[in-house]
Amino acid sequence: MRPASLLVTTLLAFLPTSPVIALVGNAPAASDANGARHAVLIVGSRGNSCTGTAIARDLVLTAAHCVPAGADYKLVEFDAARRPTLKDVARITRHPQFSMQSFEAKRTTADVALIKLAEPLPPRFAPASLSRSDARTVKPGDRFVVAGFGVTKPGDGKSGGTLRIAELEATGKPGSLQIRLVDPATRNGRSGLGACTGDSGAPAFATNAGRLEVVGVVSWSTGPGNSAGCGGLTGITPLTRYRAWIVETARKLGSPIGE
Repeated sequence: MRPASLLVTTLLAFLPTSPVIALVGNAPAASDANGARHAVLIVGSRGNSCTGTAIARDLVLTAAHCVPAGADYKLVEFDAARRPTLKDVARITRHPQFSMQSFEAKRTTADVALIKLAEPLPPRFAPASLSRSDARTVKPGDRFVVAGFGVTKPGDGKSGGTLRIAELEATGKPGSLQIRLVDPATRNGRSGLGACTGDSGAPAFATNAGRLEVVGVVSWSTGPGNSAGCGGLTGITPLTRYRAWIVETARKLGSPIGE
């Protein structure tokens, strides 16, 4: 199958045929106030989909494991009638310290990448700001908003493709390599809100002076009790260690962002 055909097939698999209810669980759809103007849907020619964040009019931040070499990628834009349009990608730059081997072995790695678009996003999108906060100051119980296009039912592609949000809280020992988030209502003891297939690369937002700032990107998830699947833990790669690289690489790509 040609890459373009597979991209369309992947996209169609993420067009819901009936209303969906969650990120995973019972989360609401996103609005302009909680991330809808920042998040974008990414599809690949190998049949994968991910979420990203516009950080400039023609630059998207996502997870490096979402955009491995050897495939074609597009951004998806929906009109008011949910008709999709594929947007071309000009260049993809992964963090030089990212290791797919480490990622697949469930070890922490520099799971961040930038997607340079062939043309700017339309005006309804707004670039998100990167947080300046040090992830080492994150404490258990701190709240974050995750916004993603992923499925609400594991294994059911038709339940994805709608941007939804979940307010999750930090658990365990947050640090500059990894932050684990959990649904405060279920606390990983039973299925609750959390990232799932298609939410990789999604932004984790914190609120600063009334506006959303990107603290990290979604890298992985588990089922309840650390089982395989979704609805348990959501693993975030914080931007603390990688913010300088993002700012410098954006400048080199001709899409400067705020320092």
